[in-house]
Amino acid sequence: MGKAERRNNQPDPENLTSFLAPIQALQDLLERFNGRGVIIGGVAASLLGVPRYTADLDAVVLLNLEEIPHLLDEAEKLGIEARISDPAAFARKNRVLLLRHRDSAMDIDLSLGVLPFEMEMVERSQVVNIGPTKLRLPTPEDLIIMKAVAHRPKDLEDIQAIAASHTGLDKERIHFWVEQFGTALDLPDLYNEILNLL
Repeated sequence: MGKAERRNNQPDPENLTSFLAPIQALQDLLERFNGRGVIIGGVAASLLGVPRYTADLDAVVLLNLEEIPHLLDEAEKLGIEARISDPAAFARKNRVLLLRHRDSAMDIDLSLGVLPFEMEMVERSQVVNIGPTKLRLPTPEDLIIMKAVAHRPKDLEDIQAIAASHTGLDKERIHFWVEQFGTALDLPDLYNEILNLL
């Protein structure tokens, strides 16, 4: 598959072969909760931008704290287990479940979404095919917003790659939400810092 095809939102399956089993298990888990989640992190950045190495999986799911035990039970059925002794207590405090795909030993961080942006991100999410696997991912704009907030060097590289791969980005949406997060985090120049990457 050529670069032009991949730039048109067509992923390169060869770069994610070793991830397919844990990715599929994670996607299956999200689907058991009515698709109230999206896969983010390095996998989403690779599929929406330029393929790159990632050591773990990340997702956001809209989940009430009372549903955590049920999610852990469903995860166990799919070969996903907790990687700390009391994952439910940790999740109630930190709003993230620390999990691991048993067969591949790949770590999975499952954030419990609660912010208006996270709710919109899930509602606006899209399905991307990797061979027979269908993954629910954020839109390019919403992944850029998340990457802007994280603001690590690799996140800035991801923003540039995503922007280069997608013409016609909704920059007004990116501007609005990055400024909202910038105000909340006392980072008033956050949007200006990523503007040249778009």
